[in-house]
Amino acid sequence: MLDTQQRVLTEDFRFPSGPAMLSARLYRPVSEPEIVIVLNSATGVPRDYYRYFAQWLAEEQGMACLTYDYRDFGHSLSGDLNKSTVTMADWALIDMPAARAEMRRRFPKAKQWTIGHSVGAMLGPVQPDIGQIDRMIGVCSGLVTLKDHPWPYRALAWLFWYGHAPLLARLLGYLPGKAIGFGTDLPASVYWQWRKWCTAPLNYVPEIGLDLPAAKWSETGTPADLFAFEDDEMVPSDAVWRLADLYGPDTKQHLLSASEFGLTEVGHIGAFARRNAAVWPRLIA
Repeated sequence: MLDTQQRVLTEDFRFPSGPAMLSARLYRPVSEPEIVIVLNSATGVPRDYYRYFAQWLAEEQGMACLTYDYRDFGHSLSGDLNKSTVTMADWALIDMPAARAEMRRRFPKAKQWTIGHSVGAMLGPVQPDIGQIDRMIGVCSGLVTLKDHPWPYRALAWLFWYGHAPLLARLLGYLPGKAIGFGTDLPASVYWQWRKWCTAPLNYVPEIGLDLPAAKWSETGTPADLFAFEDDEMVPSDAVWRLADLYGPDTKQHLLSASEFGLTEVGHIGAFARRNAAVWPRLIA
């Protein structure tokens, strides 16, 4: 489909990821792009949230951008959510590389970047296809633990991990994100692994080389940029810099404030909101 006003081609399709088929929307310029981007969503954030950013990449930057939903989530959900056994590691180790493989198939001559929002870059250092990535951009991605959150947000996080959320996940067999104001419903198995990591002193780091692959990003020489926002209470900068250590000593660390873009707030989710478009050129510079 061609948006004649914005000159952006969009295509809805599904692509394989292990035993699953993932729902995707591709935004691309009319001309052949030299750079293509796979946009990995944050936990509980559906692909459509990123549509304005993806349109901007295609229309203003001449870059193709793939948005998609992880398995058993959003448009990729098939069957009963409470029967899902998918984990957050499945999203990172199977779905994200599958999305990049789809873009390599479609654009074999283009440079491929990954933009990961929160969980979308959190497990980048242990992914299996990192040698085929030309650039990683992590936005609000970090190895967050409870002690990182400032008060009073830390109390809300504590409730999310130890209060009503786990009780509901056990009762219903899934996390009712819509009902509790989190966002979108999640498979319980995703929630439990997420909870395990975010309540552990070192997040998932102790599992590297055991339940998770070895972290080999620094061996590839692939550039990585990690962005933190001063007003992000969910993944504060200290957690982002710990993730930067996993990406390696050459990782570029960027601490941004809303005020430098003439904005009042950005937070954890807002970097990709249409109202905060002033941030976007900085993320891909």
